[in-house]
Amino acid sequence: MIGIIVAFPKPENAQAIQSLLRKAGFSVVSVCTTGAQVLAAADDLSEGVVVCGYKFPDMMYNELRENLPESFDVMLVAGRANLQEAAGQNIVCVEMPIRGRDLIDTLSMMVETCERRKKKRKQQPRLRSDEDKAAITKAKELLMERNNMTEEEAHRYLQKMSMDTGTGLVEAAHMVALFSG
Repeated sequence: MIGIIVAFPKPENAQAIQSLLRKAGFSVVSVCTTGAQVLAAADDLSEGVVVCGYKFPDMMYNELRENLPESFDVMLVAGRANLQEAAGQNIVCVEMPIRGRDLIDTLSMMVETCERRKKKRKQQPRLRSDEDKAAITKAKELLMERNNMTEEEAHRYLQKMSMDTGTGLVEAAHMVALFSG
């Protein structure tokens, strides 16, 4: 689930936004009044959205954006003059005075975007270390030598073994090496 952090310098504003978002079904994981609190909360999450004001006691919204991990999006809630300054900074802007429906619709769009990015990252193949590649190669060589398989057949065998045992390809390769030794 995508974590939502609400951050405004005035605690009453942060609580009001949190309440509105929770009523709309969002899971607010943290309410903060400083940029440092936001960064600490973000460290506990893999990705998320920060709904924030323009200025904190310890930093401005743009400093916060720069220090957040790339997997976080920022929604700036501010007056028109401050929003014009934020244009083009990879920040979604919502103008004050805020309408609840606009905030909820915009946040819904941002959460959907985060979830799509997360899904896309999961679908990308993981890069294997040199050790993992060596283990797979060794297992294939053992299968080719002892069972007269081609490299393609040995690879398919490892894949099937991996699926049958519910383990990864590297673990299957280690099992082959273990039982062949």
